[in-house]
Amino acid sequence: MKINSVDLAVMATRSSQYPDDDMPEFLMVGRSNVGKSSFVNTLVNRKNIARTSARPGKTQTLNFYIVNDTFYLVDVPGYGYAAVNKEQQKKFGLMIEEYIKKRKELKRVFLLVDFRHKPTEDDLLMYNFLKYYNIPVTVVATKADKVGSSKKDKNYKQLIDSFNLVVDDDVVLFSSVSKLGRDEILNKIESLSIEII
Repeated sequence: MKINSVDLAVMATRSSQYPDDDMPEFLMVGRSNVGKSSFVNTLVNRKNIARTSARPGKTQTLNFYIVNDTFYLVDVPGYGYAAVNKEQQKKFGLMIEEYIKKRKELKRVFLLVDFRHKPTEDDLLMYNFLKYYNIPVTVVATKADKVGSSKKDKNYKQLIDSFNLVVDDDVVLFSSVSKLGRDEILNKIESLSIEII
């Protein structure tokens, strides 16, 4: 897939603000410092369409990026960031839950986890939450370039064992540095978008 255009189309905090054009949507979820902004930027081949920050917890709305005028990448606030107070965390949680429960345009979720570490309890809770609503998931193991070849198999097995993936869910190793996994993700988005048309 060639990326010809990308824009931040909508920043929403409630369902009444979501786009209403029925285009397919692909949601990205993950911990605050897992590299969601870098993931977006790498996919669309732009440096700063999604703002990366040294300070986790920067995203505070549901951000709908329209790509090629054919689908949306949806970025949401990261979870598990201690510096965001409990009330704010709850607000983010409800905002994400409302989207996941009600959004018929949602075709797949990319659950980003840090390949260097064992998935956290929050990662597993998010996966189980998505499965409760029967939403297809691709686990994206970010920062794969930072894991040496001697540890790759061990970390991959740890990932598979932790999630106990259901049929049709999968894992993609990803790196915003080497672009590993980019084409695989874009091909997945493209095939799912074509299915809808």
